[in-house]
Amino acid sequence: MNSKKKNLVCLLALLLFTTGVHAGARKTVYPVVFAHGLSGFDNLLGYYYFGNDYGTFVGDPCDEFLETACNGSIHSSQKALAASVTPFQSSEVRGTQLADRIQNYMTSTGATKVNIIGHSQGGIDARKAAAVLRARYGRQVVHALISVSSPHRGSPTAKYILDLGPGVTSVVNALAKLFGNAIYGSGNDGIAAAKQLVYNDYSSTDGITTGMKAFNTNYNVNSSNAAYYGSIVTAQDSINTNPALYLLKEGFYNIDGDGYCVDDCDNDGAAGKGDGTRGNNDDDGLVGINSQQMGDRLQYNECAICFDWITVNTSLGYVSNLNAPTSAQMTSKSSVVSQDHLDVVGVPPDTFDEEEFYASILEFIVTKGG
Repeated sequence: MNSKKKNLVCLLALLLFTTGVHAGARKTVYPVVFAHGLSGFDNLLGYYYFGNDYGTFVGDPCDEFLETACNGSIHSSQKALAASVTPFQSSEVRGTQLADRIQNYMTSTGATKVNIIGHSQGGIDARKAAAVLRARYGRQVVHALISVSSPHRGSPTAKYILDLGPGVTSVVNALAKLFGNAIYGSGNDGIAAAKQLVYNDYSSTDGITTGMKAFNTNYNVNSSNAAYYGSIVTAQDSINTNPALYLLKEGFYNIDGDGYCVDDCDNDGAAGKGDGTRGNNDDDGLVGINSQQMGDRLQYNECAICFDWITVNTSLGYVSNLNAPTSAQMTSKSSVVSQDHLDVVGVPPDTFDEEEFYASILEFIVTKGG
């Protein structure tokens, strides 16, 4: 090899070593707040919520010399907060707590707005928080609101637990309080959390109106509260399946989450109805695909030799009224990420790259002005 070619090879090698095969996500204009789901906070079944499989927070940039426990796929100056709220509570309570955390964070950092990425119930809490913040500040505070695997129209699993009756639900609630109090603090209420995640008001005699139908009426997709709404839909598929959730899905209870009906026509706790076909990858073990779309449905595109990216599935259209999506929006498996409910927040076993997944969301938020 002559010296000119050798110098060129050395230069290319240096570029690859210093920049990586892909550049990664750009820094967002506004900080990103990660909102955890039910039973979350910083620990989910012994794993860090919003972490990779080794416990590193996906929002932690590599901003220190020789730092390795960080997300190298995001910008080194990226600002992010893993917010904590009561693990087991309604989204009325958790959403207000999330607004408090965001307000404190904005005060300490000088941020004027934030973006929110919410997983599961965290995506529901985020809508409440956005409304609370708008009321407090008298303006829009949340720019982009992205939900991942969120039961915007209810989860049959929640109703299944409540339907087991007081003898069982009281035990479940006691365990929820014990776990929640240990990892977070007092104030946990597993029954209130379950009633939140059922589509219709679960009880007409408890003195309060609960459920996602009423919540969606009060905290719908609203441009006054957030500039942009998007959602990522997940469903279990082949090896990308948590064994425990697979047993839930294929064993004693099948969610069957890809049938269409405006309300909860089969009384399973989620809007829509089953299409009668078992085991056809229409849910992620806890939430059916007919419940997960809010705003745009986002397409996660994985790339083995380049940076993953996210696009909008324009063919399905925008869900602006969460209580009245179209038949295609409730039943389509287009753009569904083939992972279970827990894979996407760092609970193994999985074949998922959590760091690049969330980095691609941050990059997408940048394209939306956030």
